[in-house]
Amino acid sequence: MRQQEIWDAATARRYDTPGTGMFAPEVLGPAVDRLAELAGDGRALEFAIGTGRVAVPLAERGVPVTGIELSRPMIDQLRTKVDDATIPVVVGDMATAVAPGEYTLVYLVYNTISNLLTQAEQVACFRNAARHLTPGGRFVIELWVPELRKLPPGQQAVVWHGEAGYIGLDTYDVLRQHIVSHHFHFDESEQARLFRSPHRYIWPAELDLMGQLAGFELESRHADWTGTEFTAESRSHVSVYRRTSSPVIEAQP
Repeated sequence: MRQQEIWDAATARRYDTPGTGMFAPEVLGPAVDRLAELAGDGRALEFAIGTGRVAVPLAERGVPVTGIELSRPMIDQLRTKVDDATIPVVVGDMATAVAPGEYTLVYLVYNTISNLLTQAEQVACFRNAARHLTPGGRFVIELWVPELRKLPPGQQAVVWHGEAGYIGLDTYDVLRQHIVSHHFHFDESEQARLFRSPHRYIWPAELDLMGQLAGFELESRHADWTGTEFTAESRSHVSVYRRTSSPVIEAQP
């Protein structure tokens, strides 16, 4: 499954759920508040900006926002809300694409770094963030914690959420640290709609090492955008990295 094929026009049309799910005020509001605080008087760059779930309200708060996005249909959906002058977007991969200018904040929300399916690509994403940041600038990542304790020996799938009309199920490849998330939506009919997306999961300690390689140090880590303490039982985290030095350069053979 290629990312361009996953985030197609049909997915882009269904992506926005105003007022509910990840668009609910209690979910979106704290994220925008925290990112606005971290951006300060500077500019923000969102990797994988999508349909502008976070970028649009952040820009409405007065923060100049630019985006990088691989999916043209997702950008088209964003353009139904704001024009290119309000939120410019560079079409490309968040691990390699370059946006003009420098930023005090780069952010990557809702587990999206896991859409990069190799460790090398994820490290490159950190380095790309460092490339765009002013000295002392911050890179913010929102990411889930792998729940391998729920996976009994010999079992490859875990149901992680279930409610009326929806079941979320993950299948694991622990050798490659890969997950495929299966989202089943159904009603009273006999038909169900399936959306699947592949991910490479990352342990918090591994994420910190990626940051070190790119010239970052971990400034803070909380369980959510409101600042809840991160513990061994936390299912997700919001990690803030500060750029402190130049990236570690790989040795050439």
